[in-house]
Amino acid sequence: MPQAILPLIPDGATLITDKLSVVKKDGRWIYFHGCDPVFSHGEDEIETFRMFTAQLICHGACRNRDIVKVFGVSSRSVIRSIKKYRQGGHHAFYAKRKGRGGTIITEEVKEKAHVLFLQGMTRQEVADELDIPNDTLRKAINDGRVIEPKNFVKPVASDKSTRSKEDAAMEMGTACTRPGERVLSALGLLQSAPICFEPCRDVTFGGVLCSFPALACNGLFSHIEECFKDIKGYYTTIHILVLLAYMALCRIKTVEQLRYQPPGEFGKLLGLDRIPEVRCLRNKLKVLVQDDAPEKWAALLSQDWMEQYPGLAGTLYIDGHVRVYHGSLTKLPRRYVSRQRLCLRGITDYWVNDIHGQPFFFVERQVDSGLLEALRTDIVPRLLKDIPNQPIDQQLKANPYFHRFVLVFDREGYSPAFFKQMWEKYRIACISYHKFPGDSWPQEWFKTREVSMPNGELVTMKLAEMGSWIGDAKKGLWVREVRKLTDSGHQTSLISTAYKLSLQQDAIRIFSRWCQENFFGYMMQHFGIDILSEYGSEGFPVTSSVVNPAWSRLEQRRRSLQGKLNTKERDFGRLTLEQESDSRKVEQWQKRKSELYEEIQGVEHDISNTKTQLKQTPKRIQWGELPEQERFNRLLPSRHRLFDTIRMITYRAETAMTMIVREVMSRQDDARSLIRDMFLSEADILPDTDNKTLNVCLHYTAESRHNRAIEHLVQHLNDVAYKYPGTELILRFSLGVPELPAPVG
Repeated sequence: MPQAILPLIPDGATLITDKLSVVKKDGRWIYFHGCDPVFSHGEDEIETFRMFTAQLICHGACRNRDIVKVFGVSSRSVIRSIKKYRQGGHHAFYAKRKGRGGTIITEEVKEKAHVLFLQGMTRQEVADELDIPNDTLRKAINDGRVIEPKNFVKPVASDKSTRSKEDAAMEMGTACTRPGERVLSALGLLQSAPICFEPCRDVTFGGVLCSFPALACNGLFSHIEECFKDIKGYYTTIHILVLLAYMALCRIKTVEQLRYQPPGEFGKLLGLDRIPEVRCLRNKLKVLVQDDAPEKWAALLSQDWMEQYPGLAGTLYIDGHVRVYHGSLTKLPRRYVSRQRLCLRGITDYWVNDIHGQPFFFVERQVDSGLLEALRTDIVPRLLKDIPNQPIDQQLKANPYFHRFVLVFDREGYSPAFFKQMWEKYRIACISYHKFPGDSWPQEWFKTREVSMPNGELVTMKLAEMGSWIGDAKKGLWVREVRKLTDSGHQTSLISTAYKLSLQQDAIRIFSRWCQENFFGYMMQHFGIDILSEYGSEGFPVTSSVVNPAWSRLEQRRRSLQGKLNTKERDFGRLTLEQESDSRKVEQWQKRKSELYEEIQGVEHDISNTKTQLKQTPKRIQWGELPEQERFNRLLPSRHRLFDTIRMITYRAETAMTMIVREVMSRQDDARSLIRDMFLSEADILPDTDNKTLNVCLHYTAESRHNRAIEHLVQHLNDVAYKYPGTELILRFSLGVPELPAPVG
């Protein structure tokens, strides 16, 4: 009689067939053929279980009812798995499920859900916040479409020492505390880094967050979609623009200077782990400046500012500022720099500001033909198109003294022909200093008048007015001449074609030019408008008009000869007056006088020839007609245009905050200094997700009067109740430790 063979199976195994068995151990299913393990999977890996059991059935290793009996699944589920395996093999179980997609869980919803999860919300709270069914959110999380952080613990406020230690210990890079999001962004699974503020104490430059409402009101986030291309990756366009604005307000004048700032601390101001490193930032800027995007953005912002303040757009100040270039990429034409009293290579920017010195726009001229040419070709046509509330033609015809708007500039723009052209063709009024005022007026003509300046200051001036004819009989015109008498007896003369204004109004406008001069000085010192923002050059269009170098050399020779002639004529006149009476020296005196006379005749002959050559030589030629050795390139303008637009926004934002602080300060000149110091100060950032607020707690200053001024500013900022873009948090500011409200519900 044959002996029975005992089945060889592991201890505790459940038989599927005589040869197959399964064991559940440590959360995993392990399959055995006899005593040998052949496959395993986790107990929650449903798709892998369905794939393997269907494979066993299809290859005849077991039957449907064996799987149903051992694992307790439905027979219908087993049949579906078998069908899927036969049609698509094991890949069919892991293929992405086809569906409508994008109806509820859109890309925007995904990013918002991720941010809310990072803020510590539960699934139900996130679903309620996004107004979607909880079951829909659960399915999206199970499918991997929405990322839910595991074991998330609401963070406590960190101090600077803790953050510095954690930032330095990150393996991916300094302060890269969100490695998962960076990997997802690199794989294209995350459109951008979600803005998520962490509770932090004593954040470097934390006070600059107070500028956020003012930056938004002055257009930092306006027209972004229609001007700039979308930036792909971890950092988006908004991140970059906010970073550039913070750099300007914190007096970080170049991208290179970011190397010496703590990237993690700056990142906390943006709601990120860190700011981009310099090379990454340069690459982002390269995308932003494509297709003249900064130029388009600046033009749209200028229109917005004029429409926002139509009263200020009625009087415009135009002046040139030379950005001196000391590099070696190209030899730019020389131009006179008044602040240094030298002719230096550079680029002339013509700025258009309001009566408070706030900028509207500027026109860059790498080849400059002067203020009048810039006004005729670029500035006036743009102002005619952009300035709101201009009088219509019927109003101008009904009142011959009406003007569209007023242009104010210095003596560089003095030209009776230009004044006449602007008035007769466009009805644009001009105010400038009189270049040839003539004799002084009698002092009894002047009357003491009290004039209110734009900043509210009352100034007493001695003023007089009279009609004057300027220019020749053909191109001249009648203007209003207003003179101011100083205590020293000097008379400052201005001329105006704004016939509707009073002499006080003319005086206010011309003597407010110091605002624009102060603007240039302030921007050079604090915002670095003269600093080169981009290295590189490009050629000019061949049709661009430039000064003929041959003409410049002839003109230089004429001036040199004229200087020599003046010197020799002065010496000749002195000899004539100092006629020698000593007979022994008369012969020597006559000889020296005859030599000078011959030299004068020779120099006069050279001047005459030089003038003839000047008349035959064109003053301006096209760039393509320049000799090869005389040609020069222009500096790349795009990145500088972007930086200057950001500087205009930040200057306007800083000015707006300064005006608020001045309301309660006795020494108003200290207001802007106080705002600057506030930007550079540390602050606490404490997000309150329960009450949906982002609390920014400023530190007390050394003086109580400054604390009162900041409290006044904080009150205005809180009245705005500005919601930080990309979050549901409303910005709330306080001086000192805030009294946080109790959680809602």
